[in-house]
Amino acid sequence: MIQREYPMNNGFSTGEEDSRSNSDQICCLVDDNDRCRRPAGNASYSKRIQKTVAQRRLKLNIDSQARHTYICDYHKTMIQCARTKQRRPKDSEDDSHEAEMDSPEVDWVQLQVNTLKRYKKHYKVPTKPGFNKTQLAEAIQKHFKSLPVNEKEIVTYFIYMVKTNGNKLDQKNGMNSDSV
Repeated sequence: MIQREYPMNNGFSTGEEDSRSNSDQICCLVDDNDRCRRPAGNASYSKRIQKTVAQRRLKLNIDSQARHTYICDYHKTMIQCARTKQRRPKDSEDDSHEAEMDSPEVDWVQLQVNTLKRYKKHYKVPTKPGFNKTQLAEAIQKHFKSLPVNEKEIVTYFIYMVKTNGNKLDQKNGMNSDSV
């Protein structure tokens, strides 16, 4: 394979090589002083992403020897998850930490855009027009976390439905497990 020299601007590519296939490129990031060796995807390490990395104090830097700004899917997901995680309030560290441990995290960015849009439409989540997938996922996550949940009632109802071999769809159709 022939290596071509492309002009660089403070370690960032000028874009001339961006038209080439990036299948032979590796991730441009240095993760905790180790250069990532995973294949680069189509996500770019933009200024906005760099700001997120700095704010979340992730140990990621761009390799000064890299001739492009493409990152691997692993680091893309890591950055997206760091962006969507809520920071714990300083006031009540003990109570909020226990609540975070009990509630499972849902990675909304992993869902398809159509799924996110259906959720938005079903629950009438207010968003600005033109939201991208990440912004839509953040809005839905905020809505989802605001939903009130009566855990005792839900668990009781679930156990009842399991014992009676019923499901919610049967009740909507006017049927129950006894009439079948």
